[in-house]
Amino acid sequence: MTGPKPAAGIHRRGFIAGTATIAVAGTCTIAAPSLAQSGYPSRPIRVIVPFAAGGPSDIIARILAEALYQPLGQSVVIENRPGGGANIGIGLVARAEPDGYTLLATTSAIVINPSLYKTIPFDPIKSFAPISDMAISSQMLSVMPGYVSSLAEFIAKAKAEPGKLNYSSPGLGTQAQLTVELLKLRAGIDITHVPFSGGPPAVQALMSGTVQLVTNAVPTSEALARQGTIRALAVSGEKRWPSLPDVPTLVESGYPGFVTDTFAGLFAPAGTPKDIVDKLANAAKAALATPEVAAKARQAGFQVIGGGPEVLAARVAREVAFNRDIITRAGIEPR
Repeated sequence: MTGPKPAAGIHRRGFIAGTATIAVAGTCTIAAPSLAQSGYPSRPIRVIVPFAAGGPSDIIARILAEALYQPLGQSVVIENRPGGGANIGIGLVARAEPDGYTLLATTSAIVINPSLYKTIPFDPIKSFAPISDMAISSQMLSVMPGYVSSLAEFIAKAKAEPGKLNYSSPGLGTQAQLTVELLKLRAGIDITHVPFSGGPPAVQALMSGTVQLVTNAVPTSEALARQGTIRALAVSGEKRWPSLPDVPTLVESGYPGFVTDTFAGLFAPAGTPKDIVDKLANAAKAALATPEVAAKARQAGFQVIGGGPEVLAARVAREVAFNRDIITRAGIEPR
Protein backbone atom coordinates (compact mmCIF):
# COMPACT_ATOMS: atom_id res chain seq x y z
CA MET A 1 0.00 0.00 0.00
CA THR A 2 0.22 4.98 2.53
CA GLY A 3 1.48 8.81 5.43
CA PRO A 4 1.02 5.61 3.51
CA LYS A 5 1.53 5.69 -0.24
CA PRO A 6 1.22 2.28 -1.85
CA ALA A 7 3.70 1.34 -4.45
CA ALA A 8 3.08 2.58 -7.96
CA GLY A 9 3.21 0.03 -10.74
CA ILE A 10 6.21 0.38 -13.08
CA HIS A 11 4.38 -0.92 -16.13
CA ARG A 12 0.90 0.41 -15.51
CA ARG A 13 0.82 3.38 -17.87
CA GLY A 14 0.86 1.10 -20.87
CA PHE A 15 -2.02 -0.80 -19.41
CA ILE A 16 -4.07 2.30 -18.64
CA ALA A 17 -3.52 3.61 -22.13
CA GLY A 18 -5.33 0.59 -23.54
CA THR A 19 -8.58 1.36 -21.76
CA ALA A 20 -11.35 3.78 -22.63
CA THR A 21 -10.18 6.03 -19.78
CA ILE A 22 -9.48 9.67 -20.47
CA ALA A 23 -7.05 11.04 -17.88
CA VAL A 24 -6.51 14.78 -17.64
CA ALA A 25 -4.68 16.49 -14.75
CA GLY A 26 -5.32 13.64 -12.33
CA THR A 27 -8.98 13.20 -13.31
CA CYS A 28 -10.38 10.26 -15.19
CA THR A 29 -13.81 10.33 -16.81
CA ILE A 30 -15.56 7.30 -18.23
CA ALA A 31 -18.03 8.25 -20.93
CA ALA A 32 -21.63 7.45 -20.05
CA PRO A 33 -24.25 5.76 -22.22
CA SER A 34 -26.48 8.16 -24.14
CA LEU A 35 -29.54 7.15 -22.13
CA ALA A 36 -29.18 7.24 -18.35
CA GLN A 37 -31.23 5.00 -16.11
CA SER A 38 -34.05 6.56 -14.11
CA GLY A 39 -33.51 7.25 -10.41
CA TYR A 40 -30.07 6.92 -8.87
CA PRO A 41 -27.67 7.76 -10.34
CA SER A 42 -29.04 10.69 -12.31
CA ARG A 43 -25.69 12.47 -12.68
CA PRO A 44 -21.98 11.57 -12.73
CA ILE A 45 -20.46 9.80 -9.73
CA ARG A 46 -17.16 11.08 -8.35
CA VAL A 47 -14.70 8.57 -6.85
CA ILE A 48 -11.94 10.12 -4.76
CA VAL A 49 -8.58 8.33 -4.77
CA PRO A 50 -6.39 9.71 -1.95
CA PHE A 51 -3.15 9.02 -3.81
CA ALA A 52 -1.43 10.23 -6.96
CA ALA A 53 -2.35 8.67 -10.30
CA GLY A 54 -0.69 5.32 -10.97
CA GLY A 55 -0.82 3.85 -7.47
CA PRO A 56 -2.66 0.63 -6.54
CA SER A 57 -5.95 2.22 -5.48
CA ASP A 58 -5.89 4.48 -8.54
CA ILE A 59 -5.43 1.68 -11.05
CA ILE A 60 -8.04 -0.64 -9.55
CA ALA A 61 -10.48 2.27 -9.24
CA ARG A 62 -10.03 3.04 -12.94
CA ILE A 63 -10.58 -0.59 -13.88
CA LEU A 64 -13.79 -0.69 -11.86
CA ALA A 65 -14.95 2.73 -13.09
CA GLU A 66 -14.82 1.57 -16.68
CA ALA A 67 -16.76 -1.58 -15.83
CA LEU A 68 -19.44 0.30 -13.84
CA TYR A 69 -20.47 2.62 -16.61
CA GLN A 70 -22.85 0.14 -18.19
CA PRO A 71 -24.79 -1.11 -15.12
CA LEU A 72 -25.06 2.36 -13.55
CA GLY A 73 -25.76 4.30 -16.73
CA GLN A 74 -23.74 7.32 -15.65
CA SER A 75 -20.23 8.69 -15.95
CA VAL A 76 -17.79 7.64 -13.23
CA VAL A 77 -15.10 10.24 -12.54
CA ILE A 78 -11.85 9.31 -10.79
CA GLU A 79 -10.40 12.29 -8.91
CA ASN A 80 -6.93 12.01 -7.38
CA ARG A 81 -6.55 13.90 -4.08
CA PRO A 82 -3.11 12.92 -2.73
CA GLY A 83 -1.43 14.39 0.31
CA GLY A 84 -1.28 14.08 4.07
CA GLY A 85 -0.54 10.38 3.92
CA ALA A 86 -3.92 9.86 2.21
CA ASN A 87 -5.73 11.64 5.05
CA ILE A 88 -6.75 14.58 2.86
CA GLY A 89 -8.65 12.51 0.31
CA ILE A 90 -10.13 10.11 2.85
CA GLY A 91 -11.26 13.00 5.04
CA LEU A 92 -12.85 14.75 2.07
CA VAL A 93 -15.14 11.76 1.48
CA ALA A 94 -15.87 11.41 5.20
CA ARG A 95 -17.28 14.95 5.12
CA ALA A 96 -19.08 14.61 1.77
CA GLU A 97 -22.83 14.63 1.28
CA PRO A 98 -24.05 11.03 1.78
CA ASP A 99 -25.99 10.94 -1.48
CA GLY A 100 -24.01 8.35 -3.42
CA TYR A 101 -22.32 10.86 -5.70
CA THR A 102 -18.98 11.08 -3.84
CA LEU A 103 -17.24 7.77 -3.11
CA LEU A 104 -13.81 6.71 -1.88
CA ALA A 105 -11.46 4.15 -3.42
CA THR A 106 -8.51 3.54 -1.13
CA THR A 107 -6.02 0.94 -0.09
CA SER A 108 -4.85 0.01 3.41
CA ALA A 109 -4.18 3.61 4.52
CA ILE A 110 -7.71 3.73 5.89
CA VAL A 111 -6.92 0.97 8.41
CA ILE A 112 -3.31 1.99 9.15
CA ASN A 113 -3.60 5.75 9.61
CA PRO A 114 -5.76 5.61 12.76
CA SER A 115 -2.74 4.17 14.60
CA LEU A 116 -0.09 6.10 12.68
CA TYR A 117 -1.35 9.64 13.28
CA LYS A 118 -2.32 11.42 16.48
CA THR A 119 -5.28 13.05 14.75
CA ILE A 120 -7.03 12.17 11.49
CA PRO A 121 -10.14 13.64 9.84
CA PHE A 122 -12.10 10.38 9.81
CA ASP A 123 -13.01 7.25 11.73
CA PRO A 124 -12.41 4.12 9.59
CA ILE A 125 -15.60 2.48 10.85
CA LYS A 126 -17.97 5.30 11.81
CA SER A 127 -17.26 7.68 8.91
CA PHE A 128 -18.03 5.32 6.02
CA ALA A 129 -20.54 2.92 4.53
CA PRO A 130 -18.56 0.01 3.03
CA ILE A 131 -19.50 -0.90 -0.55
CA SER A 132 -17.01 -3.38 -2.00
CA ASP A 133 -13.87 -5.22 -0.93
CA MET A 134 -12.51 -4.91 -4.48
CA ALA A 135 -9.13 -6.63 -4.62
CA ILE A 136 -5.91 -7.50 -2.80
CA SER A 137 -2.22 -7.46 -3.64
CA SER A 138 0.52 -9.17 -1.67
CA GLN A 139 3.69 -7.54 -0.43
CA MET A 140 6.93 -8.87 -1.90
CA LEU A 141 10.33 -8.96 -0.21
CA SER A 142 13.24 -8.81 -2.65
CA VAL A 143 17.03 -8.60 -2.81
CA MET A 144 19.56 -8.27 -5.60
CA PRO A 145 20.50 -11.51 -7.38
CA GLY A 146 23.43 -13.23 -5.72
CA TYR A 147 22.96 -11.57 -2.32
CA VAL A 148 21.07 -14.48 -0.75
CA SER A 149 18.95 -17.25 -2.26
CA SER A 150 16.20 -17.48 0.37
CA LEU A 151 14.50 -15.56 3.16
CA ALA A 152 16.13 -17.91 5.68
CA GLU A 153 19.56 -16.90 4.38
CA PHE A 154 18.65 -13.22 4.65
CA ILE A 155 17.46 -13.72 8.24
CA ALA A 156 20.71 -15.49 9.08
CA LYS A 157 22.74 -12.65 7.56
CA ALA A 158 20.70 -10.06 9.48
CA LYS A 159 21.26 -11.92 12.74
CA ALA A 160 25.00 -12.08 12.03
CA GLU A 161 25.11 -8.31 11.41
CA PRO A 162 22.53 -6.76 13.78
CA GLY A 163 21.70 -3.16 12.96
CA LYS A 164 23.90 -3.07 9.85
CA LEU A 165 21.39 -4.00 7.11
CA ASN A 166 18.82 -1.63 5.62
CA TYR A 167 15.47 -2.14 3.94
CA SER A 168 13.43 0.26 1.81
CA SER A 169 9.69 0.68 1.48
CA PRO A 170 7.27 3.03 -0.33
CA GLY A 171 6.91 5.15 2.81
CA LEU A 172 6.36 5.41 6.54
CA GLY A 173 3.34 3.49 7.74
CA THR A 174 2.76 1.63 4.49
CA GLN A 175 1.67 -1.99 4.56
CA ALA A 176 5.10 -2.72 3.11
CA GLN A 177 6.89 -1.20 6.09
CA LEU A 178 4.60 -2.89 8.58
CA THR A 179 5.23 -6.24 6.88
CA VAL A 180 8.96 -5.99 7.54
CA GLU A 181 8.43 -4.59 11.03
CA LEU A 182 6.33 -7.65 11.81
CA LEU A 183 9.00 -9.88 10.26
CA LYS A 184 11.60 -8.23 12.52
CA LEU A 185 9.46 -9.10 15.53
CA ARG A 186 8.76 -12.64 14.38
CA ALA A 187 12.34 -13.44 13.28
CA GLY A 188 14.17 -11.49 16.00
CA ILE A 189 16.27 -9.35 13.65
CA ASP A 190 17.38 -5.72 13.69
CA ILE A 191 17.42 -3.97 10.31
CA THR A 192 16.93 -0.27 9.58
CA HIS A 193 14.01 1.18 7.65
CA VAL A 194 14.74 3.64 4.83
CA PRO A 195 11.41 5.09 3.62
CA PHE A 196 10.81 6.51 0.15
CA SER A 197 7.93 8.36 -1.50
CA GLY A 198 6.65 5.42 -3.52
CA GLY A 199 7.48 1.95 -4.76
CA PRO A 200 9.79 2.67 -7.72
CA PRO A 201 12.31 4.79 -5.75
CA ALA A 202 12.31 2.12 -3.03
CA VAL A 203 13.26 -0.47 -5.66
CA GLN A 204 15.90 1.87 -7.10
CA ALA A 205 17.47 2.09 -3.66
CA LEU A 206 17.93 -1.67 -3.73
CA MET A 207 19.38 -1.64 -7.24
CA SER A 208 21.83 1.15 -6.33
CA GLY A 209 23.05 -0.70 -3.24
CA THR A 210 21.64 1.78 -0.72
CA VAL A 211 19.62 -0.99 0.95
CA GLN A 212 19.87 -4.77 1.03
CA LEU A 213 16.12 -5.54 1.01
CA VAL A 214 13.07 -3.88 -0.53
CA THR A 215 9.45 -4.57 0.27
CA ASN A 216 6.44 -3.26 -1.62
CA ALA A 217 3.22 -4.40 -3.24
CA VAL A 218 3.59 -6.99 -6.00
CA PRO A 219 2.67 -4.58 -8.86
CA THR A 220 5.85 -2.55 -8.35
CA SER A 221 8.37 -5.39 -8.52
CA GLU A 222 6.59 -8.25 -10.28
CA ALA A 223 8.04 -7.58 -13.74
CA LEU A 224 11.56 -7.05 -12.38
CA ALA A 225 11.36 -10.33 -10.44
CA ARG A 226 10.16 -12.25 -13.51
CA GLN A 227 13.00 -10.74 -15.56
CA GLY A 228 15.57 -11.71 -12.93
CA THR A 229 16.61 -8.09 -12.34
CA ILE A 230 15.83 -8.56 -8.64
CA ARG A 231 15.27 -11.74 -6.64
CA ALA A 232 11.97 -12.19 -4.80
CA LEU A 233 12.44 -14.02 -1.50
CA ALA A 234 8.81 -14.23 -0.37
CA VAL A 235 5.32 -12.82 -0.81
CA SER A 236 3.03 -11.97 2.09
CA GLY A 237 -0.23 -13.37 0.75
CA GLU A 238 -2.09 -16.46 1.87
CA LYS A 239 -1.08 -18.19 -1.38
CA ARG A 240 1.78 -17.88 -3.85
CA TRP A 241 1.31 -15.16 -6.45
CA PRO A 242 0.13 -16.74 -9.74
CA SER A 243 2.77 -15.09 -11.95
CA LEU A 244 5.55 -15.93 -9.46
CA PRO A 245 4.88 -19.61 -8.72
CA ASP A 246 8.42 -20.29 -7.46
CA VAL A 247 8.32 -17.56 -4.80
CA PRO A 248 7.17 -18.96 -1.41
CA THR A 249 4.82 -17.22 0.97
CA LEU A 250 5.95 -16.02 4.37
CA VAL A 251 3.84 -18.82 5.85
CA GLU A 252 5.76 -21.37 3.79
CA SER A 253 8.99 -19.67 4.85
CA GLY A 254 8.38 -20.64 8.46
CA TYR A 255 6.04 -17.95 9.81
CA PRO A 256 2.56 -19.42 10.45
CA GLY A 257 -0.34 -17.01 9.99
CA PHE A 258 1.90 -14.27 8.53
CA VAL A 259 -0.39 -12.69 5.89
CA THR A 260 -0.29 -8.94 5.13
CA ASP A 261 -2.14 -8.12 1.94
CA THR A 262 -2.77 -4.61 0.68
CA PHE A 263 -6.48 -4.32 -0.07
CA ALA A 264 -8.44 -1.91 -2.24
CA GLY A 265 -11.91 -0.97 -1.00
CA LEU A 266 -14.79 1.18 -2.22
CA PHE A 267 -16.63 3.28 0.38
CA ALA A 268 -19.44 5.84 0.60
CA PRO A 269 -19.85 8.43 3.36
CA ALA A 270 -21.69 7.19 6.44
CA GLY A 271 -25.41 7.86 6.19
CA THR A 272 -25.65 7.02 2.49
CA PRO A 273 -29.08 5.38 1.95
CA LYS A 274 -28.98 1.59 2.03
CA ASP A 275 -30.67 1.23 -1.35
CA ILE A 276 -27.93 3.33 -2.95
CA VAL A 277 -25.19 1.36 -1.19
CA ASP A 278 -26.82 -1.90 -2.28
CA LYS A 279 -27.10 -0.74 -5.88
CA LEU A 280 -23.44 0.25 -5.96
CA ALA A 281 -22.39 -2.97 -4.22
CA ASN A 282 -24.35 -5.16 -6.61
CA ALA A 283 -22.96 -3.30 -9.63
CA ALA A 284 -19.40 -3.59 -8.31
CA LYS A 285 -19.78 -7.29 -7.52
CA ALA A 286 -21.12 -8.04 -10.99
CA ALA A 287 -18.40 -5.98 -12.68
CA LEU A 288 -15.56 -7.53 -10.67
CA ALA A 289 -16.87 -11.02 -11.44
CA THR A 290 -16.41 -10.60 -15.20
CA PRO A 291 -13.40 -12.36 -16.77
CA GLU A 292 -12.35 -9.13 -18.49
CA VAL A 293 -12.12 -7.16 -15.24
CA ALA A 294 -10.41 -10.04 -13.43
CA ALA A 295 -7.83 -10.25 -16.23
CA LYS A 296 -7.15 -6.51 -16.13
CA ALA A 297 -6.81 -6.61 -12.36
CA ARG A 298 -4.44 -9.56 -12.53
CA GLN A 299 -2.37 -7.80 -15.20
CA ALA A 300 -2.09 -4.82 -12.85
CA GLY A 301 -0.97 -7.03 -9.95
CA PHE A 302 -4.25 -7.63 -8.12
CA GLN A 303 -6.40 -10.59 -7.20
CA VAL A 304 -10.10 -9.74 -7.39
CA ILE A 305 -12.14 -10.30 -4.22
CA GLY A 306 -15.45 -8.66 -5.10
CA GLY A 307 -16.84 -8.93 -1.57
CA GLY A 308 -19.87 -6.87 -0.55
CA PRO A 309 -20.42 -4.39 2.30
CA GLU A 310 -20.31 -7.01 5.05
CA VAL A 311 -17.04 -8.47 3.77
CA LEU A 312 -15.40 -5.04 3.58
CA ALA A 313 -16.73 -4.00 7.00
CA ALA A 314 -15.26 -7.13 8.56
CA ARG A 315 -11.90 -6.53 6.84
CA VAL A 316 -11.71 -2.94 8.09
CA ALA A 317 -12.47 -3.91 11.69
CA ARG A 318 -9.98 -6.79 11.55
CA GLU A 319 -7.15 -4.83 9.95
CA VAL A 320 -7.49 -1.73 12.12
CA ALA A 321 -6.77 -3.95 15.13
CA PHE A 322 -4.08 -5.97 13.32
CA ASN A 323 -2.11 -2.92 12.18
CA ARG A 324 -2.50 -1.17 15.54
CA ASP A 325 -0.87 -4.18 17.16
CA ILE A 326 2.10 -4.12 14.75
CA ILE A 327 2.62 -0.37 15.16
CA THR A 328 2.49 -0.64 18.96
CA ARG A 329 4.80 -3.64 19.17
CA ALA A 330 7.28 -2.14 16.68
CA GLY A 331 7.44 1.07 18.75
CA ILE A 332 6.38 3.33 15.87
CA GLU A 333 5.36 6.64 17.41
CA PRO A 334 2.19 8.30 16.05
CA ARG A 335 2.91 11.49 14.12
